[in-house]
Amino acid sequence: MGSHHFPARTVLFERERNGVTYRVPALLYIPRWATLLAFAEERLSADDAHANLLVLRRGIFYHNYVEWEDMRAVETAVLPGHRSMNPCPIYDEFTGQLFLFFIAVFGKTTESYQIITGRNMARLCYVTSSDQGRNWSNVTDLTLQVIGESIKEWATFALGPGHGIQLKSGRLLVPAYTYYIDCRECFGKLCRTTSRAFAFHSDDHGQKWKLGELIPNLPSVECQLVSVDEEDGNNVLYCNARSSLGFRVQAMSSDEGIVFQPGQLVEKLVETPNGCHGSVIGFPAPLGFYTRLYTKINVPRDLNNYKELANVLKKQKKMYYIEQLKKYSDYSHQHQSRIDSGLYNKHRGEILSRKEVCNSSDQLPSTPESSTSVMLDGIQIQTKSLYRTNQQFQTPTWVLYSHPTSALSRVNLGVYLSPYPRDADSWTGPWVIYEGPSAYSDLAYMELPSKGIGADASPPVIAFACLYENGLVSPYEQISFSIFTLYEVIQSLPPNQPVSHQGQKKQKMKWDCVAS
Repeated sequence: MGSHHFPARTVLFERERNGVTYRVPALLYIPRWATLLAFAEERLSADDAHANLLVLRRGIFYHNYVEWEDMRAVETAVLPGHRSMNPCPIYDEFTGQLFLFFIAVFGKTTESYQIITGRNMARLCYVTSSDQGRNWSNVTDLTLQVIGESIKEWATFALGPGHGIQLKSGRLLVPAYTYYIDCRECFGKLCRTTSRAFAFHSDDHGQKWKLGELIPNLPSVECQLVSVDEEDGNNVLYCNARSSLGFRVQAMSSDEGIVFQPGQLVEKLVETPNGCHGSVIGFPAPLGFYTRLYTKINVPRDLNNYKELANVLKKQKKMYYIEQLKKYSDYSHQHQSRIDSGLYNKHRGEILSRKEVCNSSDQLPSTPESSTSVMLDGIQIQTKSLYRTNQQFQTPTWVLYSHPTSALSRVNLGVYLSPYPRDADSWTGPWVIYEGPSAYSDLAYMELPSKGIGADASPPVIAFACLYENGLVSPYEQISFSIFTLYEVIQSLPPNQPVSHQGQKKQKMKWDCVAS
């Protein structure tokens, strides 16, 4: 099951003696204000039909701890006669406006009743805050304006749950899913539906919202989104969704969430029976190791191939870097995958230049060269040219995913890591961060403050926050909060060659030299 190391845990919401239960966590981090917002549904019991209000705890992050305020209800996030469910917060970095999307469901109408009868009882709503969640606007009901006549084709719908995202273009995206009505009277049944994930989007900072198209093929339910930058300058929107097919479903969009390509099953991400909500978060790949490598060894400006770099390392007795090059050489050739730091681009079969690794805008000559083998103190390193053709390079996006790790029940919450989410086989993990009953979760990306001052300061530490359901007997006893670093994730991934669910041996990717 991997390492026995578990991150520290703080309980933010806990089931009360009178049966009041807190479910469906949603987490948002606002770096500008070092503020964490932890949302949940307050229910009179664990039953979906007993959902009531949305509640919030605000946390302020101080260097090495979070100071949490008391829980309070988001009192304006209600429609009369409806229960508020599926919190989905999203922050507009351009305007400082915070949106809390949710669905309002009439009375105690269950989702299953809506699916069977085809009678939708859900509304699309949001409230806003301009002071990081201290005060909230009155509720806005977008159902008719945004969904319109399409609502007649939906038995029901819901959001996320969990965080929405904003793209570099400014577009706001709210993940969602619907049960699309295929037939209202089919073989004696009142209604036949298929679940489909999609996204709502806004290009004017939330003044107007539009409806995207549904993932076209595989059934997909609760979902989350990541904007993925790729090394060659491309960007895709990545959707990871709950499924009843035994594995997660993922789908890509090349137009920022309007149309999704056909989904595919991710066999490395096993679902629980009937599926369970999971979370995904994107973050820039840690290129710091290679930036430091090239600056610390004083590489000559006219250096033009990997063999010369290796010789420089040897002359300067930089054995540590030689060992790391060896590890990454093994990774790229044995696993036929991409060097996670971005130094080696497997998609084009070339090694990136020193200046490209440092994100320089200078152009370098193209000097293609066939693979060679370099011997360094008895270590054989497979190499290619340091230079490649002049193409745009950007720091690639890695993705972290959280979900119960068992295929039998909702237990043992774990995290998985992918340096190339377009490839469904690129996932590594899990590292179990909570051992025991656990269910829904939501992730946030953070950068912990660097150490040192000025030129001696170290880079910020890549870290993650996770808000998740957990308990000793049931997954719905508590909602807990943990922070852990990328270094912890990498060090805690399972040992080499674990046996997969299909009995095939899979090798663990080597991450040893990634900066923490």
